[in-house]
Amino acid sequence: MSSRHNIVSRLKRKKIKEVITSGKRMDGRSLEDYREIVVKTGVLEKAEGSAEVLLGNTRVLVGVKIGIGHPFEDTPDKGVLMCNAEFTPIASPNFEPGPPREQSIELARVVDRGLRSAEIVDFSKLSLIPGKQVYLIHVDLYVLNYDGNLIDASALAAIAALKVAKRPVYKVEEGEIKLTKRKQSLKVRKTPVAVTLVKIDDTLLVDPSADEEEVMDARLTVTLDEDENVCAIQKSGSEGFTPDEIKKCIKIALEKAAENRQKL
Repeated sequence: MSSRHNIVSRLKRKKIKEVITSGKRMDGRSLEDYREIVVKTGVLEKAEGSAEVLLGNTRVLVGVKIGIGHPFEDTPDKGVLMCNAEFTPIASPNFEPGPPREQSIELARVVDRGLRSAEIVDFSKLSLIPGKQVYLIHVDLYVLNYDGNLIDASALAAIAALKVAKRPVYKVEEGEIKLTKRKQSLKVRKTPVAVTLVKIDDTLLVDPSADEEEVMDARLTVTLDEDENVCAIQKSGSEGFTPDEIKKCIKIALEKAAENRQKL
């Protein structure tokens, strides 16, 4: 990182800290307010399911593709769900074309873990020939514009796309798999929602903007289902959270997850 960038970040952090001491943020929000959330579904014709989420100026597109393939070795009789994230260069001056970067790998993993841990679908019903052929669900995340908090936007878009997804129906006849003309809803059983908070000094902020993420000490994402079960927790950043701070994060996340779930 250049010395000029370091100076800009230090000045930005100082200004953000001055503002949050008053209980407000640079964009006028309170510490626990989300930016406006808009969810659109069915935005891609060729995908089995799709959704677009706008979280403030952050914009994420998700496409779901469903086909058949080999199961994982440790779950030979269950279908497979995989997430992949792509940071398009037009989304931010900091995103460059090329192989997946650490940020995109982390984003895909956090969204993937939230969906799997919530057991959003009954994977045992997505097996065709155990050990050989099962349904494969690909959840592809595309970042179209970055202004902070990609995790919450992507997780929301992923579940919205899965909720409207229709899978092709295959049947097994005499050991052979044949594609029928029918399509069937995916039957999503749970609605896990991610809530991300960042820590700047001793202050916790919900739904961080790009500037807040740039100067944060640490970040914590809590994913919860509608039964208030914690499905996944992901921490990143150089600093830690105290046990009391983690409890506070989970308490805030319970309230915010319920609010954001209403957007779906």
